[in-house]
Amino acid sequence: MSKKTLVLGVSLKTERYSNIAINRLVNYNHETLAFGLRDGNVAGVFIDTELKNYKDIDTVTLYLNPKRQEQYYNYIIDLKPNRVIFNPGTENPKFYELLKAKNIEYEAACTLVLLGTNQY
Repeated sequence: MSKKTLVLGVSLKTERYSNIAINRLVNYNHETLAFGLRDGNVAGVFIDTELKNYKDIDTVTLYLNPKRQEQYYNYIIDLKPNRVIFNPGTENPKFYELLKAKNIEYEAACTLVLLGTNQY
């Protein structure tokens, strides 16, 4: 089942995990949206550089360190995703509490592993 996913913190560098994640999400037929500091295109997914009010987001997968996440707390919560994935290096207990208060699921996991093991 396709899960509409927003990848937050996308890099155009092909060796970066956020870039690899977009490629895998597309390969697994998940509707994929992307936000990063530089616009561009990864696997046919245009990278937005302005925050948009996306609708029906199932999953937000984070590739921003905890300090960089702070400015996006309200934005992510307002999207009302079903869950937020904190990839390795993005774990953030303070944000976990904010999400829990809004009944948004979160998990400290690797998007690539979840996809590869059919647990996404």
